[in-house]
Amino acid sequence: MQSPPRHASLAPVAIIIMGVSGSGKSTLGAILAQALNCPFLDGDDFHDAAAIAKMSAGEPLTDDDRWPWLDRLGRAMGQTLVSGGTAVAACSALRRSYRDRLRAAISAPTRFVLLDASPDELQRRLDHRAGHYMPASLLGSQLATLERPGADEAAALFTADASPRQLRDATLTWLEASDGRTGGMERPSGH
Repeated sequence: MQSPPRHASLAPVAIIIMGVSGSGKSTLGAILAQALNCPFLDGDDFHDAAAIAKMSAGEPLTDDDRWPWLDRLGRAMGQTLVSGGTAVAACSALRRSYRDRLRAAISAPTRFVLLDASPDELQRRLDHRAGHYMPASLLGSQLATLERPGADEAAALFTADASPRQLRDATLTWLEASDGRTGGMERPSGH
């Protein structure tokens, strides 16, 4: 197994892997956190029981459902940064207002990585995913809600059809090369 590139010079930062359900947020987030030797927080773990029940029933969340969830995740990220310096989270963060809410709750430099895939590929992934409360029927509402990060946001876009290791390495390279300050929308190479 190949080792990921070493990025010891990466300044403390909150890194949020974002995208719709099935894009690979949790997979990338976990291996990125492992490469950075930092904590990983899965946004799914911060939903309350009512929101999980709503999604399980095939009902999309409203903003009123999302605000407390984003606040809980943001506060947890901020607390993790205080003790560990860097943290990675997986969170859909579909709208700019959601990303703004996370940034405000985290109160530290925050970078976003959007994993992008075609609707057909996302549907295929969701059709083969077992044991998750988010039904494939909500994919359309998530795609309709998605607001891609603007050029003024510290964000990168990578195609989710690359392997998790390629995505990890591309994310590490982007974070180090740009210090994550600019919207470096790009595709990882090597796939």
